[in-house]
Amino acid sequence: MMRSRKVLVVDDDAVVNRSITRVLSGEGYQVRETMSGKEALAELDHQQYDLVFTDIKMPGMDGLEMTSRVKKAHPGVPVVVITGFGTEANESRARQLGVAGFLRKPLTPEMIIENADRALREREETQEAIRLSALAMAATAAATVPEAAVAAAPAVAPAGRESVAKNIALFFAAPFIGLAYFLAVPFIGTYAVVKYGWKAITKST
Repeated sequence: MMRSRKVLVVDDDAVVNRSITRVLSGEGYQVRETMSGKEALAELDHQQYDLVFTDIKMPGMDGLEMTSRVKKAHPGVPVVVITGFGTEANESRARQLGVAGFLRKPLTPEMIIENADRALREREETQEAIRLSALAMAATAAATVPEAAVAAAPAVAPAGRESVAKNIALFFAAPFIGLAYFLAVPFIGTYAVVKYGWKAITKST
């Protein structure tokens, strides 16, 4: 899978560019060559790449300045720095920028392939770690919601259970209440007749 990834090679020396391209293309990588840092940044702005190889000493923008800009604009893209001037200052600055590798010329095919494979493997591992971390955070957030709901449930649950119990009791008691009312109606009617009849008698006397 990694061998089908796209690699951008940046060097003002056409011979070096072709050499790196030949080695990586032979391993299945898709390679694009550029001759300057400015050209490389423009290429990265409109095309996605998985890895960048860059020389340090180039006219105009040097490789370290270009690397700094790549890391700001495309932090997920690893950069391997190549130099024929392997000073400690250059290497220290390159490490501070977070490069994936620092190679000194002359290069061998083994050096190029090993660094390309390692840089992309570390990129894959970092992306997987980020993905797993995001999944863990999402799972934690999802687990918090039911706990909050359970904590809030006792405040409303008793009223709900009491209401349900009342409704069930009324449902079963309704026929008996109706029957009692039906039986009581004659007596209530008789009582009313006697009461008002007695009042009428007492008034007439």
